[in-house]
Amino acid sequence: MRKALGLAAPLLLAGCVNQSASYYIDGNEHALSLRAQQDTFWSKQVTLRLMVSRLPDCQRQLVLGKAPLSDVEVELFASGEQVYTLRTTEQVWQVDTQGCTQIDPPQGELGQQLGMFRLDGKKNLVFEQAAANAAAK
Repeated sequence: MRKALGLAAPLLLAGCVNQSASYYIDGNEHALSLRAQQDTFWSKQVTLRLMVSRLPDCQRQLVLGKAPLSDVEVELFASGEQVYTLRTTEQVWQVDTQGCTQIDPPQGELGQQLGMFRLDGKKNLVFEQAAANAAAK
């Protein structure tokens, strides 16, 4: 019985979402990487984690919270010098990449929209540049 359970464990995890995507600010040493992780295949939510890195000075993982699996869309905004804001339909977070810290979210304008992290049709987490930024780069 124990052996059967051990063999079935990978099958139970096979349907889980465990994806990440990155927005590169200044090469791969200065980036924001979002990870969406579904703990069990029957769960309808994912845990969102943000890795803020500006190497070699700092790197920190922040747990943002839960989001519905059916609606993983996290907008990204440039909100000032090394300050970035992330927004879902229900929550707003702001991070400072100077010290890789989470700071209080803004009360007003979020800044220039850079793009969106979202799950595609194959449940891969991708970052899509905002239209205005895609034309500029």
